[in-house]
Amino acid sequence: MSAIQTAGGDTPTRSYGSKARPGAARWRVRRVAGWLGAAPLLAFAAVVFGLVLGTMGYGALTTPESEPGGARLTGANMSASLHGPYLTSLIGSVKLSAVSALIATVAGLPIAHAVVTSRFRALREAVLAGSGVLANFGGVPLAFAFVATLGNAGVLTSRFHLLGHGWSLYSFWGLTLVYLYFLIPLMVLTLTPALEGLRRQWQEAARNNGANTFRYWTHIALPILMPSLLGGFVLLFGSAFSAYATAAAMVGSSVPLVTMQIADALSGNVLVGQGNVALALGVDMVLVAGLVVAVQVPLQRRSAKWLA
Repeated sequence: MSAIQTAGGDTPTRSYGSKARPGAARWRVRRVAGWLGAAPLLAFAAVVFGLVLGTMGYGALTTPESEPGGARLTGANMSASLHGPYLTSLIGSVKLSAVSALIATVAGLPIAHAVVTSRFRALREAVLAGSGVLANFGGVPLAFAFVATLGNAGVLTSRFHLLGHGWSLYSFWGLTLVYLYFLIPLMVLTLTPALEGLRRQWQEAARNNGANTFRYWTHIALPILMPSLLGGFVLLFGSAFSAYATAAAMVGSSVPLVTMQIADALSGNVLVGQGNVALALGVDMVLVAGLVVAVQVPLQRRSAKWLA
C-alpha cells in the first residue's frame, strides 16, 4: 500500500497499513502499568470481600454441614429469610435507615450551608473537625451516653419528667434519635464540598433578574445540589442500615432489626441450627447495600459534573 493516497484526487491522506498509530504503544504501556499498580488493591479486595461473599453465598444456598448427608443445595434459607420475623426485621431496618437518613439530610443541609458561608474560619474548621469525630462515634460508648442522658433513669429524663410524657429511648424513635447523632455530622461532611461548588455569581445573576433568596434556592441551588443530596441520603441510609453495636447495646431485640436477627441466629438465642439462615439474611443485606451503591455512584458523577 502506498504511503500517500488521495481521496478523489484532492486531499492527500497518510496510510500506515498494518502499523499502529504513533503513541498507541505508549498508551498501552500506561494502561498496563495502571492495572499493575492497582493489582495489589484488587487482590486485597478479592480476598477480603470475595472470599467472605463467596462463603456467605455458599452457606445461604446449602444445608448445614451437621445435617445427615452433609451440605446440599437448597433455597429454604433464602425463603426463610424473607418470611416471618426475619422479613419483619428486614423491613424494620429499612424503615429505620430511611427515616433517620431523611431527617439527617434535611437537618444537615442548613448546618452545612451555615458552615460554608461562615466568615469565621476557626469556627468552620472546628465544626468540620467535630463532624469528622462525631461521624465515627458509635457503638457501646454512644449507647451508654444516651442511656445515661435520656434513658429511663437518665439525667434529662428525670429532670424534665419525660417518662410522664410517653418518652422512651428504647423504641423506634429513640433509636432514630441516637442514629442522628452520627448521621447529621456525616451529612455535613458530605454536603460541604457540594455547597462550596455553588458559585456566588449564580446568586448574583438571580438577584439581577429579580429572584429573591427563596426562588434562587428552589430554582437554581436545590436542583444543582439534588444529586449530592440524594447521594448523601443513600450514604446515610447504608451507614444506618449496617449499624449494629449501638442498637445491640441499647435496645437489644425490642426493635426488630436485621442485624439483631443475624446475631440471634448465629448464637442460637432463639432457635438452634439457624446459622445458614443468618447467612441468607447477610446476603439480603448485601443485595440492599449493592442497590444503594448502584444508586449512589451515578448521582455522585452527575453532581461532580455540575459542580466541577
